[in-house]
Amino acid sequence: MSALGQVRLSRAYYYCPHCHRGHCPWDQTLRLTAGDLTPAAEELVSLAGSLTSFAEAAEKVLPRMAGIRLAESTAERTTEGSGQRLAQLRALGATFGLARDWPWPQDAQGRRCGYVSLDATGVGLQGPGATAAEGRMAYVGLIFCPGGNDAPARERALAGLYELVELGGQMRRQGAQVGMDRADVWLALTDGGAGLEEFMGVYFPRAECVLDFYHAAEHLNDLAKALYGEEAKVAEVAGSWCHTLKHEGGAALLAVLEALDMRGRKVEVREAYRREVGYVRNNAHRMDYPRYLANGWLIGSGHVEAACKAVVGQRLKGNGMRWSEKGADAVCHLRALFKSEKGQWEAFWGNAA
Repeated sequence: MSALGQVRLSRAYYYCPHCHRGHCPWDQTLRLTAGDLTPAAEELVSLAGSLTSFAEAAEKVLPRMAGIRLAESTAERTTEGSGQRLAQLRALGATFGLARDWPWPQDAQGRRCGYVSLDATGVGLQGPGATAAEGRMAYVGLIFCPGGNDAPARERALAGLYELVELGGQMRRQGAQVGMDRADVWLALTDGGAGLEEFMGVYFPRAECVLDFYHAAEHLNDLAKALYGEEAKVAEVAGSWCHTLKHEGGAALLAVLEALDMRGRKVEVREAYRREVGYVRNNAHRMDYPRYLANGWLIGSGHVEAACKAVVGQRLKGNGMRWSEKGADAVCHLRALFKSEKGQWEAFWGNAA
C-alpha cells in the first residue's frame, strides 16, 4: 500500500541455503519494512493515528485524504510501531534536523535567555480483560524560546512515560542542538511538583528555577478560603497577598502570613494554614518575582501546561480512553515530535527539505 493507493512490486529474492534466510535487497533501497506499507504510507497512517482516533483515521481520514483503506487495527499497529521506533532512536541519543542556534531573547540586561520547563499529566491505562488499571503520569519536557521583537516562538517537546533520568539526558541533547549552551542565562519554569526542582538541578545545573506564579496564587486563594470563607473577603485578601508576592517577593509574603494569629481557629483551618504557609516557606527561594520581572523574565509555566494539553490531553485523554503502556508511550513520542518546531517531523521520516 503506497501513499497513492495499492501498487504491485516485483523484485528479486535471494535465499541462503546455509543460514536458511532470504531477503530482497531492493526492499532496503526502498526502505520497505516487513509490513505492507511504503514509507510514505506509513508516515501518513502514523500522522493520522497520532492526530485522531485509530478508528476515525482508518474509516474517515485516510480514505478521504489519500485513498488509503485499511483496518483500524492496522492504523493502531502502524502508529504505535512508529512511535516505538522514535522512542528507541531517542534513547540511543538521536536528534533530528540541523544543529542551529535559536535567536534566544535578551533580558533587560542584554543577556540571552534559554528556557526549559517540565510537567506531568495523567494517562488512563487499560488492565487485563479491558478492565481499568491505575493510570501513569506522562512527563512533558520543553525546551523553548518564547519569541518577541519579531522573532517567532520555538519549541522542542519530548513526551512519554519516561523515567526522569532518561528524559533529562534527552532534554539536554535537544537544548544542545538549538544552542542553549550558548545562552547566557538558563531559566527553569515549573510548578511545585515533587522532584521537578531537583531534576533541574541535575540536568540543567546553571538554570535559575522560577516557581510558576499562578500556581502560587492558587495556593494563596485556597488559604484565603480556609481562613475567611466569604467570597468577597477571600478575593480581597488573596488579591492583597498576590500583590505582595508579585511586587515584594516570597520572603515578604512569608512574613505577612507568619504574622497571622491562628489562636482559637478550628483544627482544619490551622492545618490548611500550616500546609499553605509551609508551601510558601519551601518555595520562597523561587519566588523573587520583583527581580524576575525587572529582568524581563517569564514567571508563568503556561508554555509547558499548554504542551501537556496539546501533546497528551487532546489525543490520549478523550472520554473513556484507556491505553496500554506501550501504546500511550508511543503516541506521546509521536505527538511531541509533531508539535515541535517545523522540520522535526520531516527529519524523522527522512523527507526534510
